[in-house]
Amino acid sequence: MLSFYIVYKKNSVKKIAVVLYNLGGPCCGAQVKPFLFNLFYDRAIISLPNPFRYFLANLISSSRREKAQGIYNQIGGGSPILAETYAQSIALKQALSSHAEYHFETFVYMRYAYPFFEDVASSVQKFDPDEIILLPLYPQYSTTTTKSSIDLWQENATIFGFDDKTKYITSYETEPNFVKSYAELLKPQLDEAKKLGRPIVLFSAHGIPLNRIQKGDPYQKHVEASVAEILKHLNQDEFDYLVCYQSKVGPLKWLAPPTEDCILEAAKENRSIVVVPVSFVSEHSETLVELDIQYKELALENGAKGYFRVPASGIEPHYIECLKQVVLKEIA
Repeated sequence: MLSFYIVYKKNSVKKIAVVLYNLGGPCCGAQVKPFLFNLFYDRAIISLPNPFRYFLANLISSSRREKAQGIYNQIGGGSPILAETYAQSIALKQALSSHAEYHFETFVYMRYAYPFFEDVASSVQKFDPDEIILLPLYPQYSTTTTKSSIDLWQENATIFGFDDKTKYITSYETEPNFVKSYAELLKPQLDEAKKLGRPIVLFSAHGIPLNRIQKGDPYQKHVEASVAEILKHLNQDEFDYLVCYQSKVGPLKWLAPPTEDCILEAAKENRSIVVVPVSFVSEHSETLVELDIQYKELALENGAKGYFRVPASGIEPHYIECLKQVVLKEIA
């Protein structure tokens, strides 16, 4: 009887699959063009109907391949985002393991590079969960990021029997532990910058086309909400700050002001500059090349007293606690 009871209890534990998802990135030079094609072929990025979207995605990925490869060559030839996401997945699983009433398993899903939907869906199906929680590694919601990944999952969920099992976390831009994570990461850099005079803190988020905001995308409001909450943990009398946007691509108007322009202006005023990648939770080309190399060079060559970059949240304990709490809230 006792052995039967133990087996029964074990089998009664609810199985939860937590799928962490992000943009993805090429692992090596050969994957740069396919990654770019997948990115620009997404309807959420280019809304043209086919065959026009296909031809345009092929044109852009071909024309940008060499430049993009040059960027990735500066950080070892490929993107570190997959390794960083796996590290976050492992850290989250460990954090969730204290809740013995559930059997958690974590998975990684990338929108434009391996592991694709089909790869992770097969693994999730083998796990045979009672529930699936789709967890974005985008703290702030946008139709160009979060919605795109959710749409792809929903379009294919029926094939794998995921329709009624999946729950979707859409954002956590003001979750207390997310806010605290960036506040704690910012403080040491801010302390160093203050030694050189009154610094300016640039909260830099990845930009999106302005027309998306005009159509109701809440991304800009979410970014500003994140910044407002982070500021509550700091002494705002000690620095100035701006919210700005980076990584513009193409001729459309994007969210402004551009991070590059803000850095140049602050440098010419001989300010010390602290850059916070407030919409990034892992390091990749936009942080390691754009912020750490290109913008740092721009700042120092134009008179900045100092240039300090706050790291992405990665596996910082408060950020992992944030992910844990939003997952637990979803299954409560």
